Amino acid sequence: MQSFFKVATLCAATLTVSLAPSLSAANPVKIDYQEPAQEIIDIVDAAPSPGASLSPDGSLLLVTGYPALPDIYDLAAEEIKLAGRRINPANYTVSQARYISDVKLVDVASGDSRAISGLPDDLKALGAAWSPDGNYIAVAQQELDQVQLWLVDVRKAEASLWSSTPLNAVWGARLEWRHDSAGLYSYTVASGLTKPEAAVVPSGPVITESRGRTAPGRTYQDLLQNKYDESLFDYYFTSRVTYFGLNGDERVLGDAAIYNGLSLSPNDEYLLTSVIERPYSYAVPHYRFPQTTRVWNQQGEVVYTVVEQPLADNLPIAFDAVVQGRRDVSWRNDADATLVWAQATDQGDPAVEAEIRDQVFQQAAPFTEEPQKLADLTKRYGRLLAADAEHVLIWERWWADRDEKLWLLDATGQRETQLVWERSWEDRYNDPGTPFTVQADGRRLLYLDDGAMLLSGNGASSEGDRPFIDRYTLSTGEAERLWRSEAPYYESPRALLDPAEMTFLTQREGVNDPADFFVRDVDDNNLVALTDTPHPMPHTLGITRELITYEREDGLAMSAEMYLPAGYNPETDGPLPTIVWAYPREYKSSAAAAQISGSPYEFVRISYWAPQYLATQGYAVLDSATMPIVGEGDAKPNDTFIEQLVMNGKAAIKAGVDLGVTDPKRVALGGHSYGAFMTANMLAHSDLFTAGIARSGAYNRSLTPFGFQREERTVWDDPDLYVQMSPFFHAHKINEPLLMIHGANDNNSGTFPMQSERLYQAVKGLGGTTRLVMLPFESHGYRARESVLHMLWEQTNWLDEFVKNAE
Repeated sequence: MQSFFKVATLCAATLTVSLAPSLSAANPVKIDYQEPAQEIIDIVDAAPSPGASLSPDGSLLLVTGYPALPDIYDLAAEEIKLAGRRINPANYTVSQARYISDVKLVDVASGDSRAISGLPDDLKALGAAWSPDGNYIAVAQQELDQVQLWLVDVRKAEASLWSSTPLNAVWGARLEWRHDSAGLYSYTVASGLTKPEAAVVPSGPVITESRGRTAPGRTYQDLLQNKYDESLFDYYFTSRVTYFGLNGDERVLGDAAIYNGLSLSPNDEYLLTSVIERPYSYAVPHYRFPQTTRVWNQQGEVVYTVVEQPLADNLPIAFDAVVQGRRDVSWRNDADATLVWAQATDQGDPAVEAEIRDQVFQQAAPFTEEPQKLADLTKRYGRLLAADAEHVLIWERWWADRDEKLWLLDATGQRETQLVWERSWEDRYNDPGTPFTVQADGRRLLYLDDGAMLLSGNGASSEGDRPFIDRYTLSTGEAERLWRSEAPYYESPRALLDPAEMTFLTQREGVNDPADFFVRDVDDNNLVALTDTPHPMPHTLGITRELITYEREDGLAMSAEMYLPAGYNPETDGPLPTIVWAYPREYKSSAAAAQISGSPYEFVRISYWAPQYLATQGYAVLDSATMPIVGEGDAKPNDTFIEQLVMNGKAAIKAGVDLGVTDPKRVALGGHSYGAFMTANMLAHSDLFTAGIARSGAYNRSLTPFGFQREERTVWDDPDLYVQMSPFFHAHKINEPLLMIHGANDNNSGTFPMQSERLYQAVKGLGGTTRLVMLPFESHGYRARESVLHMLWEQTNWLDEFVKNAE
């Protein structure tokens, strides 16, 4: 059952719970929010990890702090759901936006920090953006009734209100600095609009129609429902493009419209804008609506129409499907004002046979000459990154075979295009990494030194992730390892500070050391700390974590992170009740499925979202247990989903038993979203687990008929597959206690709250033991402190009753 509250009458925090007969005769009931044990509350209330943003010249670090979880009253604020977006109508922002609550500046050379004065006492920054010269930081501050633009003078470490004109932040904070740092562009609230009023009596029915045109669509949420929704979408999403100059100049460019794209050319002479147009659709989200992309001059006058993209409500559901016509339009980062885009040559349909799938074009200002073709691609265009006109990198990839190619081309046409690498993007062990970039004249460019680029990657291996920095020579394809993270720390490069000195900004952590920012000198292996973060939850220091590996019965290698209670000794204390937490993932090869992720040297931050907190309650925890579903060659992974799932479950339990930490008669399985789907299926098709916890899942795949997760077949292509993979149709076989939790306002595609309600009714009606908890105001992830604490109380009580104290 869903339970909705009005802010004005939210006097006592309650939630709706459906109880199994063994727990209560009343069904459903309303209870107050509950709290778990204090050691669990302390985990929830621990300070979040700070973030950081490096100045363009690498001399300063903006360190950002974030608040703990909001309370239920914050989530009870008005929310409007339109075209796949959720907004706060009171201040034109993204609903329930995560914000920055604290900032400071750290000098990279000395490590000295400075506070920034003048910012609002109740800082709720939706975004902060450095000016290209590093002298200023623009801040979008969220107030109850508007979003304000503030400016930080970095040299003075002082902030002041930049403009009283309210920003429109329904897409988030958009702060587009000029490359010369003279000012920035942003969306502002369009004045003069009249808020539409809902009609008490409808003027007619809502009608949608189809006349033979194929228009499959996945199961979306928060779509437009009627003419009133359309008028609300117009009202809240219509904005103006406004320029804010450091000299006080403030001017509006162009007409009011629903802008959803804004990008300044590297020479600051042109603006690339995108506008959502009518007709809208009730079947697809806003990003499938008609969209017109234009180039403006500095006066806001249209100088070139790049593309007029029609409504895209009939795309194939395949993951490599794209719209026809020009797409992914952007500026070439190394040129003054040159547009780059991709166009499909196969009608955007992966099912169409074609040797060339995409073509990449460029067109330079003043956009009067014919576009120049840069590349023919056999896969889908990914992105472009250039150092200069003679060194342009283009990525392409194909989802169906997991293949990726990287090309080096000469945009002047004087040199043959060169294949840099071709690889499976599933293969983490052989990932060559991502190129570092540098800023020059406000432009972010590929860093090249004598034909070599610097790469950073996770360094995945059988011993865990060990991030690295490589020097990669483009002409030969040879990589030289310059640095690699060493035990007992996990250290990851974040940015290139000084190419001449070979210094990098890194983030380093250890098992008992929270992540902090450092300057790493690769040449002399010197390390200087920039931040010093205290341990956020010292009461968990005794909990141990170990990366364990094991095999399932067909020989496929698997892994999990094992957490054990403080002071636990399996030889003297015996096996423990155990919780296995997982999320199934699909692979095209067993080799990729067997690869290990994570590092044994990462900070042991005990999570409340995962089940790690249960180690404080006497449980063994196998978190992030791999649940690979493999489809080699032409085989589809889901053809053997159930069989592989059961093998995975057996292997995880056996791993814990073999280590002496798991009592095989007291093991629970849990997961969130697709992990919840996994849990219900495992309980239905095996008797391996004693109980289950399923959060925010989907259980009847006939309600997502045009595909789900990574499945591209529809229910009409293979109805037996949809029935076999739907635990709803096997609810009569769920004979272990199942706790289901769901956000009453879930916005995730396919995981409607109804999915949990229907499975609960099925299990209950068939005599099973189950409990359904619907959390008011919560979406796919739960944010309110009251909701999270109650979730942990429910999970702990359920496991204590049916696992720890199971007969």
